Amino acid sequence: MFISPMLLQKSDEPFDDSRYITELKLDGIRFIYSVDMAGKVRMYTRHKNEVTARFPELAALDLPPGTVFDGELIVSDDAGKPDFEAVMSRFMSRKSLTPISYVVFDVLQRDGQSTTKLPLLERKELLAELIPTDTPLLAKSQFIEGNGVAYYEAVKAQALEGVVLKRKDSRYEVGKRSANWLKVVSYQFADVFVTGYRRKDFGWSLKFADGTYAGVMELGVPANARRRVYSLPIAHESKDFAYLEQPLAVRVKYRNLTKAGLLRLPSFVSWLD
Repeated sequence: MFISPMLLQKSDEPFDDSRYITELKLDGIRFIYSVDMAGKVRMYTRHKNEVTARFPELAALDLPPGTVFDGELIVSDDAGKPDFEAVMSRFMSRKSLTPISYVVFDVLQRDGQSTTKLPLLERKELLAELIPTDTPLLAKSQFIEGNGVAYYEAVKAQALEGVVLKRKDSRYEVGKRSANWLKVVSYQFADVFVTGYRRKDFGWSLKFADGTYAGVMELGVPANARRRVYSLPIAHESKDFAYLEQPLAVRVKYRNLTKAGLLRLPSFVSWLD
């Protein structure tokens, strides 16, 4: 059974508030896991793509009929941190044996009955009953009450993705993006150069100060910044890109560097000239 997940709104800064809990924002794939009343397991991404056959180890979990979980599918690196590229590689390959972990942060049904109207902390208690012991394959998301600022600073120091702040009394708002659940992403920042732009779909080609390729920026670019780039002289063109005579220095924020050394999801912050 698929239930459209509750989504997060963005917050620019963490905060301390005793009405909220704070969780680690996991860098993986949002995952709905269901067991119908006949015991049949089905698994879905947040966009309702059924992916049950790709994860036979999860299909074999011994969970009660009528259970629906919401959580994150992750793969951990050698340091124990979620590795987004690794989980996507496992997700895309039917032959990969890379170990996965399903980290559950909410219960949407128990014994076939909806739990979405219960307060969050009551759903957390149900989750603790359904997963009494964490394993490498199946675990509960850990949380603390309040202390969002200190938790965020600890997460940032370890170069993890960020934190999620949730109202303790929040109901599960099916298919909605809600201010009761807030995400604070731990961005990194870099000063790079715009070297050109895509000729069709929007995107700016970037390079680092040492001249190496840094990736393509597609996010957060305001209209006036786009106009500035499009008005500049072109040195040459390829099939897909037009390259500027003079690169422009720009500050960007990004999630992390990929294994290929590129900026992951770079977003415009400001010009540097």
